[in-house]
Amino acid sequence: MKILIASPEIFPFVKTGGLADVTGALPKALKGLGVETRVILPKHKGIEEQGFPMRYKNYRISCPISQGYIDAEVVESEYDGITAYLVEKDEYYYRDYLYSTPDGDYLDNAERFVFFAKSILEAIKVTGYVPDVIHCNDWETALTPVFLKTLYGNDPVLSKASTLLTIHNLGYQGIFWHYDMHLLNIGWEYFTPDFIEFFGNINFLKGGIVFSDIVNTVSKRYSEEIQTEEFGCGLDGILQTRKDDLFGIVNGIDYNDWNPEKDSFIPARYTADKPANKKICKGSLQDTFRLPVREDVPLIATISRLADQKGFDLIGSSMKEMLALGAQYVVLGTGERKYHDLLAQLAKQFPKSFSLKIAYDNKLAHLIEAGADMFLMPSRYEPCGLNQLYSLKYGTVPVVRGVGGLEDTITDYTAQPDTGTGFKFHDYSKEALLDAVERALSLYRNKKAWAALVKRCMTEDFSWERSAKEYVGLYKKAIAKHESR
Repeated sequence: MKILIASPEIFPFVKTGGLADVTGALPKALKGLGVETRVILPKHKGIEEQGFPMRYKNYRISCPISQGYIDAEVVESEYDGITAYLVEKDEYYYRDYLYSTPDGDYLDNAERFVFFAKSILEAIKVTGYVPDVIHCNDWETALTPVFLKTLYGNDPVLSKASTLLTIHNLGYQGIFWHYDMHLLNIGWEYFTPDFIEFFGNINFLKGGIVFSDIVNTVSKRYSEEIQTEEFGCGLDGILQTRKDDLFGIVNGIDYNDWNPEKDSFIPARYTADKPANKKICKGSLQDTFRLPVREDVPLIATISRLADQKGFDLIGSSMKEMLALGAQYVVLGTGERKYHDLLAQLAKQFPKSFSLKIAYDNKLAHLIEAGADMFLMPSRYEPCGLNQLYSLKYGTVPVVRGVGGLEDTITDYTAQPDTGTGFKFHDYSKEALLDAVERALSLYRNKKAWAALVKRCMTEDFSWERSAKEYVGLYKKAIAKHESR
């Protein structure tokens, strides 16, 4: 079995969020199971400067865009023994941000990702790596299955390739006005509610859902939630038509990268059996964020995209009360300007108990996971979530809203003290959030019970091997579905 994983971002090349972690770790886990896997992504600004090998093998491609053709080159690279193909087109991808600036999306995103979706198929032809399954991820690659079955429907090289589309976040769909239809080079007969039309616009993700052989999301609960009006983001109807081909697989995490026993980014390493050095990491984290270094004060953390989805309206409205409970709180992330401004104002208002860094900083993210006592995720919805899984491994107790993957991966301590791994709330309200935080802080004051909970968290196993085996099963389903047509 040969797999090509296509994603707009893949760690360690480039990362804005969990999508990159997943698409970077899954190929390594598949390789461990004997599955030949390669990846493809745009050659974004900053990748070459990191020192990855760049092998120019004259893999030149030309993709139809509207009335002409756009040329590019596919550069071969690698990481951790995984071959990677980088689509080099500086006009589209050599930019300071991947998708948008803090002030809004790039105006040519439709063209940029129509091109990337087509370049995936052209890259297969020029590199000679013909996969059994093209594993697409999110709206930026969702048109690849559309093009495979329309523009490239009779291509002898691509005819046997099947497709799997993974929806990491249904809230981001790639919706563009219908005047961009010319970029796709497919007939207007596909601009209907049964295909890619969505309230008068083009919907890239909808196209992928309709045309992919198999569709999955990143937790079982989320795969069920998105078929409802509340969580379906307008696509619940089309998802219900694919319910027999729609699956949920909880993401794994790479314990080679996220493990306090061997983490090179933290000042002191520790294990579930010998957790004492976690206090060293806590002191370093407090010092880094210029908070008073106090071992006795509970330290809460959030690492996130600063967006409505992540519950930052709840965090903002609850901040004063949380800090009044005697906690410190740190936040790391970038996102919507309104939350940049809100959190910056709160940091000025509570300089000795709340601190903020607006940035993407992988090294600091590791220190936060190691140094914090609790990790808060009050998401409106959460397809899977990775930080609660990282937090478990680092003995940083998750406090989460019970939706999507957060519901699937965290057991509430209050309800099940013998098996609980965190604290959950369900109502999307300030009162429910504060209740969960208070329950966590109350247990924190019981040192013996808290130590037992920390140890239990650290022994949870969300390694990629289990999830990778489930993906192999989906690949087989995709191949069988494709062959049956």
